[in-house]
Amino acid sequence: MNFLVAGEMVNIYTCKERVFSSNQKAIASLPNEHKSVYFHARMKQQPIILGIDPGSLLMGYALLKADKNQPRVLLMDVLKLANEKDIYARLHLIHEKVSELIRLYRPSSFAIEAPFFGKNVQSMLKLGRAQGVAIAAAMQAGISVTEYSPKKVKQSITGNGNASKEQVWHMLKTILQIDEQPRYFDASDALSVALCHHFNNRVIQPSPTKKKASNWEDFARQNPNRVIKK
Repeated sequence: MNFLVAGEMVNIYTCKERVFSSNQKAIASLPNEHKSVYFHARMKQQPIILGIDPGSLLMGYALLKADKNQPRVLLMDVLKLANEKDIYARLHLIHEKVSELIRLYRPSSFAIEAPFFGKNVQSMLKLGRAQGVAIAAAMQAGISVTEYSPKKVKQSITGNGNASKEQVWHMLKTILQIDEQPRYFDASDALSVALCHHFNNRVIQPSPTKKKASNWEDFARQNPNRVIKK
């Protein structure tokens, strides 16, 4: 199947990384059914995690891909819902967005942050509905769903279950080699959920030649990207 992308004829099944990276806007203009085939051709046989930070006003989402056993960020953004006053219309938008991400990127697993227990019952109900709709979209697509508590996510990323959002973001930048900070922490929260799932489920398999670390020095030597030097 061939498409004309930015003046260049691209075969959807043999497309090159350079075509995607230099013509993202042109590819974005393709019909949705063609985008799906395009992205699926590029992502085939490479584990992808869709991470979601649920919310009734802002929903963070991120996609993490394995590239030679090194997690790599595909996408990190938010869905803004505040302009939509009707709560059911917001839920519809959440379902549509999650379904669209699944259709385009074909993730192999879905990770979402579980709602924390607060004193405001109405806020908890809204958050629970938003989470439920996102989960329903993943289940409808046949993707395995895993929930993580905020404390578990922070513990997996920073080693401290009570870490601040800033501390979590600092570790994400170090581990994933990200330069640009997102406008909203909801986006980085979604990314942290995806990375937490990667760490806890070994979605990206370690190198077969890599020996198990027997002490801290071995761990630091084998995982330089997870050690911050001061």
